Amino acid sequence: MIVVTGAAGFIGSVIVKLLNDRGEDVVIADCLGSEGKYRNLRRRRISRIVTPERLLSDLETGSLRPTAIIHMGAITDTSEPNADLLLEQNTQYTERLTRLALGKEIRLIYASSASVYGDGDLGFSDTNDLTSVLCPLNPYAFSKWLFDATAIRMGWDKEIVGLRFFNVYGPNEYHKGSMASVVWHAYNQLKNTDSIQLFKSHNPEYADGEQKRDFIYVDDVARVVLWFLYHPEVNGIFNLGTGKARSYKDVAEALFYAVERKPNIEYIPTPESIRPSYQYFTEADISKLKSVGCDVPFHNLEDGVEDYVRNYLAKTNNYL
Repeated sequence: MIVVTGAAGFIGSVIVKLLNDRGEDVVIADCLGSEGKYRNLRRRRISRIVTPERLLSDLETGSLRPTAIIHMGAITDTSEPNADLLLEQNTQYTERLTRLALGKEIRLIYASSASVYGDGDLGFSDTNDLTSVLCPLNPYAFSKWLFDATAIRMGWDKEIVGLRFFNVYGPNEYHKGSMASVVWHAYNQLKNTDSIQLFKSHNPEYADGEQKRDFIYVDDVARVVLWFLYHPEVNGIFNLGTGKARSYKDVAEALFYAVERKPNIEYIPTPESIRPSYQYFTEADISKLKSVGCDVPFHNLEDGVEDYVRNYLAKTNNYL
């Protein structure tokens, strides 16, 4: 039996699908809310659904005895201003869950975030313990950084797996609103206006649209999570991106190609409110991931975008 927290969400629901494909017995720990996330769990084999708090209680009493917990549940809104709420749900809950898992010898894999690297001045390497000097830029990033730092300080990173997700895109993100990927937002712009708007560059080192991110397809993310699930001898905190940054212009051109239209890109000023903290480049250093033998192949950007558009976004029921 495997528990997946945040299983009705974007990444969690894709993980559940892959677990079902492998015949695994899955318990869901999530709050379904009112955004329609329940749709991500249709056509899935689910043994049981519990709330996150009930999960802790059932683990503590022993009424639930999973072999592994895949912890994707968290507040994922990077613009959430309530630092206390983020601390409670993203940091403290993960710490409570980790203590229970370690005490009962349950495999634990949790979601961290590339946002812990802040503005990237110190690079994006997971091979060094940078937790004491990293400078997260918002409360969300701080909440993720704080648990990573706790895990390293307590030595838990030698017993569990933390994955620092970079820019994930793909099916089942429709409920995320403003937090959905740039691929999702750009596709909807294209569909409604036949054009895509990108931010102008306000950094002389980058041309308009050449700001870069490490975009990774959600199916690849889920397959890496399962790789760690079935390799319990491997633990630690790892970056999870493709290792190759691509520009926003590349994303737009891939979308136009996927819908067989000529590119029509408009560049607009980056809002002044986000210019001071705007990142122009992120790229996962995945040498540590490769060094432990993870051999999951990644979609390149064009193939991932084409699959997402043609098999999901262009369809009425555009979820996995």
